[in-house]
Amino acid sequence: MERCCGLVTDKKEKVPLKSVEVDVQVQGHVATVSSTLLYVNEEQRPLEAVFVFPLPAECALCHFSAKLGDVEVVAKLQDKQKAREEYDDALSSGKQAFLLQESEQSPDIFQLNVGSLPPEQSAAITLVYISELAMQADDALRFCLPAVLNPRYTPRDVDQSQMATITSVPADAVPYTLAVRAHLSSPQPISKVESNCSLEPLEYLNSDKTGAKVSLSSGHMFDRDVELLFYYQDAHKPTAIVEVGQESTEPGSLMKDPIVMLSCYPEFPASVTSSLASCGEFIFVVDRSGSMDCKMHSGKDAKMRIDSAKDTLLLLLKSLPMGCYFNIYGFGSRFEHFFPKSVEYNQKTMDEALAKVNGMRADMGGTEILQPLKHIYSQPCVPNHPRQIFMFTDGEVGNTKAVLDLVKLNVHSHRCFSFGIGEGASTALITGLAKEGSGHAQFITGTDRMQPKVMQSLRYALQPAVKDISVEWTLPNGVSVTTLSPPLKVLFHGQRALLYAQLKGESPGNPEGSVTIQYSLLDQTVKNQLNFSLKPAGGTGVTVHRLAARTLMRSMEMEERARGPEAKAAREKLLELSLQSGVSCAHTAFIATHKASGETVQGPLLHRPVPTPGMARPMARKKAKSAPLIKIKKATLWAGREGKMFKSASCAPPMAEMEYALLDCVDDLDMEPESPQITDPLLQLISLQKATGSWHMDSSLAKVLGTTEDKLAKGEPKGVDKAVWATVLALIWLHGFQLKARDEWQFVAMKAASWIQAQKVGNISQCVEAGNALLGCVVDQKTLGL
Repeated sequence: MERCCGLVTDKKEKVPLKSVEVDVQVQGHVATVSSTLLYVNEEQRPLEAVFVFPLPAECALCHFSAKLGDVEVVAKLQDKQKAREEYDDALSSGKQAFLLQESEQSPDIFQLNVGSLPPEQSAAITLVYISELAMQADDALRFCLPAVLNPRYTPRDVDQSQMATITSVPADAVPYTLAVRAHLSSPQPISKVESNCSLEPLEYLNSDKTGAKVSLSSGHMFDRDVELLFYYQDAHKPTAIVEVGQESTEPGSLMKDPIVMLSCYPEFPASVTSSLASCGEFIFVVDRSGSMDCKMHSGKDAKMRIDSAKDTLLLLLKSLPMGCYFNIYGFGSRFEHFFPKSVEYNQKTMDEALAKVNGMRADMGGTEILQPLKHIYSQPCVPNHPRQIFMFTDGEVGNTKAVLDLVKLNVHSHRCFSFGIGEGASTALITGLAKEGSGHAQFITGTDRMQPKVMQSLRYALQPAVKDISVEWTLPNGVSVTTLSPPLKVLFHGQRALLYAQLKGESPGNPEGSVTIQYSLLDQTVKNQLNFSLKPAGGTGVTVHRLAARTLMRSMEMEERARGPEAKAAREKLLELSLQSGVSCAHTAFIATHKASGETVQGPLLHRPVPTPGMARPMARKKAKSAPLIKIKKATLWAGREGKMFKSASCAPPMAEMEYALLDCVDDLDMEPESPQITDPLLQLISLQKATGSWHMDSSLAKVLGTTEDKLAKGEPKGVDKAVWATVLALIWLHGFQLKARDEWQFVAMKAASWIQAQKVGNISQCVEAGNALLGCVVDQKTLGL
């Protein structure tokens, strides 16, 4: 038997990457992340290691260096094409070279080349990036270290030569280690830190709990992204940080002047937050590519992604208001829709849609989002029904920038709410869809249930749209402001709105300023004001400047792509800002060279792709019509680079040799879609609800309520309609036994309460009393919304 020593790939090639150490410095709402990758060449010839890995989409990559023994070489940022040429020239002349660049197609994928690493030598590569922490629904600040990089499906019309080559292995076969340490500093006390991974105990660094540190437990299995949730007291408090500029930079430049970073939390009037729309066109777009047949997480009893999406569609369809319009799209390498155009929501269309949802499978090949979006945008909107798109995907696409450009082009006709399903979903795609589509993004990872997060977004979609948003600055004489962030297009109650602005001029003393965000809601004019000191904060360096530069560069990149061939001037401005700020963009790369032996390498370098952790791709689950006879008709197969087909991943070549595209092929196995029975009692009850919001009295309802139909009939108050009695019982059961899942059934209950009120029942209190007695609950009439 062949034995391979050291770290090896699934092709028995030695892997030079030994370890990844990550240090996270958190100051309030901002994280500075330093990652050190240790490479060791254990072979007898010089080699080149190539590592393709994910980073957060909106991060500002600002430093890259290599330590070779006692010598540290700091990379310089320059034009990407020039950096590539310098890298090649360095290798051919016997130098060591290091190149770090962003993917052409997606801003959350980077490629690191470690070139001409001599035998028996090591190199410690350090990269530093800065990232804003996203605010969650429970007020936590979320930091995510992308540890999983799934292969990206590339549509046929995209130039494959421009795509980063991703070498992926199963999580339990990743041949290097990961260590993560986080240091927290906050003006407010730190309440706790939670994670989807195992952590060492939180250690406070002072008595007022404004400083703390925590680390990832050893033995991380690379089966998930590393998520840290930081909980501060008064996390919703609006803040303003003014950072002084760099004296050494050119006057009037972004890096020279002070930059202010504003975190605002719009507070809507109570009359608005309780008002939900009864109209709208809701289009649910569901990823049905082969990768959706993976489990949601690696734990026991984990559902398949497609099954979780189907449960969520059931909940959404039951939660929609009567009179709205809806449609459902499924997509893979092709797409289909349930109805030729959006249809009015009623019992007939809901039943028809649910029957089709039940038959949905992850059987549509690769992940091509662009075509279904083009089709949706080509359809006329329903008058007086604002269009809301809900996009569900595991985010494994190779043409992210083209998708986002299309969404931005059509932003005036819709809002887009996006959901990244499972580990490794592209942050660039998911956050970009929501940002450019004036919606809200959610990530469903680990043991997260999809339903509560989707219901939160549905609440945002049903709330009255904010209109006529304006930002007004009040500053001392002699001080002017230039806003660097894109114009605010959407605001949600309690959700952070982040603004960057450049301050010019000076004012004596201890000057103060203010910013007012004004908008219209249900014909009401609302103003949220934040007063702040113009005195610069200390200890931030140029962190805020670089985040502001990254925000501005993202807008400039989209503008450049929109202009096409006429974008030369825009490209030059973008390149200038990137080089000035030290933050990489689509047109720049970090390059470092080091004179080693100076001898030209004889023959080609050994090329060693470093594998990243990815999720396994199982064969789609199928159920034969009648065992053991199977009719040959259709199946989903794996495709290798040479055009060979394989019925399962276990039969296919190693993953490093795969194209990672699932193809739908004709003339193979004819299988019926699985229709798993709903076992969750909550979903069972919801599945029985009518489109109007009512329930009917039958044995299925009795079974969910834990009793019999006869007992329900005997407990029924006299003179009460059976449907009213059934609906009251369902409401009591939800409040009495499913209170923890209230976020999931809130709209279902609101519909039910509204329907009961419309029946004008005279003895509703008697119904509630009888229902409580029958089910053994104590829920008052007011709690039920009656």
